[in-house]
Amino acid sequence: MPSGVFKPYAGVSTAIIIFTKTTVGATDKVWFYDMTADGFSLDDQRNPIKENDIPNIIKRYNDLGKELKRKRTDKSFFVNKDEIVKNDYDLSINKYKEIKHEVVEYRDTKEIYKEIIDLESELQQKLKELDGIL
Repeated sequence: MPSGVFKPYAGVSTAIIIFTKTTVGATDKVWFYDMTADGFSLDDQRNPIKENDIPNIIKRYNDLGKELKRKRTDKSFFVNKDEIVKNDYDLSINKYKEIKHEVVEYRDTKEIYKEIIDLESELQQKLKELDGIL
């Protein structure tokens, strides 16, 4: 859950863990969902907002078979128990979620600098024209 959902523990993320009793075997996969909104603002007022992951969480949880093919860059995904064991049973989603990093291309600094100089020169010219009129 987003940090700040439970006051006065602002800045502390909360996780919900659901255990299901089975008659066969043990858990071999753990399902994670990266919840970012609960339908309320994260300020002190907790006013209703449009963003709300809860309906989607319930829908996906009720159809976990479709979740098996999701990638770790998706909103939800499975992690094998063996990997969790290797990570000393750390259930932090950030330990397993893959973040896509986008490469951002910036204009050349010299080009930007030249544009600023040109604009400054144009501004000075306009100020001289205005000074002549006044």
